[in-house]
Amino acid sequence: MLLLRHGQTTYNATRRMQGQLDTTLSAAGRRQAAAVGAHFGRANPDITRILSSDLSRARDTAEAVGAAVGVPVEPDARLRETRLGVWQGRTHAEIDADYPGLRARWRHDPTWAPPGGETRVEVAARMRAVVDELLAGYPDWPGNAVLLVAHGGAIAALTASLTDVPVSHYTMFNGMRNTAWVEFTGKPRPDGELGWYLGAFNAQVTGGEEP
Repeated sequence: MLLLRHGQTTYNATRRMQGQLDTTLSAAGRRQAAAVGAHFGRANPDITRILSSDLSRARDTAEAVGAAVGVPVEPDARLRETRLGVWQGRTHAEIDADYPGLRARWRHDPTWAPPGGETRVEVAARMRAVVDELLAGYPDWPGNAVLLVAHGGAIAALTASLTDVPVSHYTMFNGMRNTAWVEFTGKPRPDGELGWYLGAFNAQVTGGEEP
């Protein structure tokens, strides 16, 4: 399974919180999406399904990959970024001025959410539900590669859930770059349950990141 973050948006470039606002790729983000699509087209990791957040920045990135590997994109709203409530659309500096110390708390406490938002634990639960449904309804997977295209915070939360780290350690997976991806392999454990094994985190096409 591959988890891919969308390309750059102008909000990313200006350090503005997007959350579930439906922002679009910047010119740099469109180039990143094309580059990562070309990469997966060349690498041919046997992607048989592509699921994407229904927000434009993720959906357009997913479509670039889908066009390169010949697989249609299936939108799923559960793959959206963290809902950030009253912080959405505001810069880091604006939030720090109006909510001193709380952005740091949000980054380090997976059980805390900004007003009107959701916690990282809640994000992990809705993202994990997508994976669990895939396992239940798609008997050929694992075995073929499934690509989920989503957002940095949401992918970090899902990665923490799949690796079974304690909630207190969920924040160790911060820092996903635009069009970077995570690689997981699912293998049966001795107890018969499926275990997820992390093969790569924040992998990226060389030269794919732009300021």
